[in-house]
Amino acid sequence: MIHKAQRAALVAGMAASFVFAGCGTPGAPQPPSLNLPNPVTDLAAARAGSQVSLTWTMPKRNTDKLLLNGNVAVRICRKQGEADTCDVAGGDLQLAPGSGGAFTDTLPAALAAGSPRPLTYFVELRNHNGRSAGQSNPAQVLAGEAPAPIAGLSAEVRKHGVALRWTTLGLPDSSAIRLHRKLLTPPAAKPKEGLLAPRPEPLEENLIVDNCVPEAGAGFCRALDKSIQFGQSYEYRGQRVARVTVDGKTLELAGELSAPVRVQALDVFPPEIPTGLAAVATAGENGAAPAIDLSWQPVTDADLSGYAVYRSEKVGEGEVAWQRISPAGLLFAPAFRDAQVLPGHSYRYAVSAIGQNGHESARSAETGETVPNP
Repeated sequence: MIHKAQRAALVAGMAASFVFAGCGTPGAPQPPSLNLPNPVTDLAAARAGSQVSLTWTMPKRNTDKLLLNGNVAVRICRKQGEADTCDVAGGDLQLAPGSGGAFTDTLPAALAAGSPRPLTYFVELRNHNGRSAGQSNPAQVLAGEAPAPIAGLSAEVRKHGVALRWTTLGLPDSSAIRLHRKLLTPPAAKPKEGLLAPRPEPLEENLIVDNCVPEAGAGFCRALDKSIQFGQSYEYRGQRVARVTVDGKTLELAGELSAPVRVQALDVFPPEIPTGLAAVATAGENGAAPAIDLSWQPVTDADLSGYAVYRSEKVGEGEVAWQRISPAGLLFAPAFRDAQVLPGHSYRYAVSAIGQNGHESARSAETGETVPNP
């Protein structure tokens, strides 16, 4: 006979054996990964003349959330309108996971001519067995005849920016003009910080000129880029852009980019000439010395450093040469008192503005005053 204590020990031992046996039982088998790359989600397309530039980001993982190993095959195709088929554009690419993808498609003659019509691009990523998890997001441009390229683009540095000019082919130019600006000067290794630090300048920027009307009889259009920073070098390229409405959507049909023009934006320009110069004479009374008080309108140039005052004195029928009478250091306020005057004498004055680059403006319009006798 088995006693109660023995029976309890036997039951406990059997239960433990079942527990240990359960720990060693393998789970349900998992299917092997198909290693399908995740589809691209940020495909972008831009057309310039007969070429379409595509850019995207390669995924790092597959649909099983595992890291991709080795290069991934990329197939690019384009679809016209509502067509069922997507025509292959170029051969397959091999790109690394996580890298930036880029491809330029040169349109065949049939797609680069005719009326504007939608043209949609896709990229498809495939595994080693040629299988895919699906196409990317669509990126749309317009097929059809592009606007004529810009000719005669030129750039010239002016006081208020870079003046750009191009020919109009002898006809009113109703297309918009896109000017691509590229910063050629390398940015500082470590930009200045703080509230007063200048905003970092973008390496590339697009400027749009809408409905340029050619100057009468000149045969060209002008634009002024006021957003440049002196001391930098830039490259400009231009293209005509037609805006076309297709299926209720407004799309751009851009022409070929012009040849680049480069310009170095050196600040060799003085501030504006001061205006509104006025003089008021006071006689020497009650022991005070006579004087002439000058004032003028402030110059608002951002690079203004200060002012200089000049005087000439009329003596009989002649007139002495102009002399600078303000201190060697510049005047910061638009006012000056000339205490080196004599009663009964007449004086003429002019004022100039000086920039931070040391360049001095021409003198202002003159004003004259005679010191009264006490």
